[in-house]
Amino acid sequence: MGFKMGIVGLPNVGKSTLFNALTRTAAAQAANFPFCTIEPNVGEVAVPDARLDKLAEIAGSRQIIPTRMTFVDIAGLVKGASKGEGLGNQFLANIREVDAIAHVLRCFEDGDVTHVEGRVDPVADAETIETELMLADIESIEKRMQNIVRKVRGGDKEAVQQERLLKAALAVLEEGKPARTVEVDAEDAKSWKLLQLLTTKPVLYVCNVSEEEAAEGNAHSARVAEMAAAEGNSHVIISAQIEEEISQLDDDEAEMFLTEMGLEEPGLDRLIRAGYELLHLETYFTVGPKEARAWTIRQGTAAPQAAGVIHGDFEKGFIRAETIAYDDFVAVGGEQAAKEAGKMRAEGKSYIVKDGDVLHFLFNT
Repeated sequence: MGFKMGIVGLPNVGKSTLFNALTRTAAAQAANFPFCTIEPNVGEVAVPDARLDKLAEIAGSRQIIPTRMTFVDIAGLVKGASKGEGLGNQFLANIREVDAIAHVLRCFEDGDVTHVEGRVDPVADAETIETELMLADIESIEKRMQNIVRKVRGGDKEAVQQERLLKAALAVLEEGKPARTVEVDAEDAKSWKLLQLLTTKPVLYVCNVSEEEAAEGNAHSARVAEMAAAEGNSHVIISAQIEEEISQLDDDEAEMFLTEMGLEEPGLDRLIRAGYELLHLETYFTVGPKEARAWTIRQGTAAPQAAGVIHGDFEKGFIRAETIAYDDFVAVGGEQAAKEAGKMRAEGKSYIVKDGDVLHFLFNT
């Protein structure tokens, strides 16, 4: 399981430049005018994980298959999008399909690049988009509540639950807070997710700074950091321009370039890691002579469901999982050595898979 992250923001903040860098393509047209992205561009990127390369080296795997992450570059939004301004309706429809939002904020000064509001203020930009999403949610909730009135009167349990959740969301939205601030009980979690409210999506603020400020950020990104902390959201500092340049270099050249810029790793790595944390994701591995492969699961996933990520039959016929912790696999030098050292465990259906586990599933067909 990977996940889908929508790249959103006002026009001309660097969304498409970042998308191009992330996917190492020029599929998204990056141009200095609003709405250069009309249809959402979708790109899949490999999730970098040095552990996978190490496991493949030890096992002599012929093929390395990383897990993948999907980015969606969504058309720029403007004030009034909730009422259909600009490409608002498309924006709102596309954003419903993603798991999380990477909200790109312009944190750089450049007189040659037009800002749709005529100024650089990332916090105000964030508020503009959040407000439009909240207004769209309020309109959606009011329509839905009208549509289920008859079912609620008739005592339909699902409709009664839906109305209760919609009212809870509406209450916080009318206070100017996003729907993700609602505390939802475990029994309501599935129904809550089905509401598909835009402001329930977790948000990662991406501070797009100039090349010179990529290592430390600037006053604009510092304000975003304060805002993110106050909201309980995350932020990363990236120079989309640098990332685009790096994406065109081979590995050795990219490493030299990063060193010269005072950066330890590409922004892509930081962005994916922040995205993983945002959605509470983790990675387990399957390793053998044929291939070493990474798989993405949500934290707290039990062994049968983790097996189901590979194939549904693995989950249905699950017997047990042979498990080796990554550190043990590396320390002793592989699967056979781990067995002999007593580092391989047989785990049953209740086992909660841990990040970095090397797993082999046994199942009935």
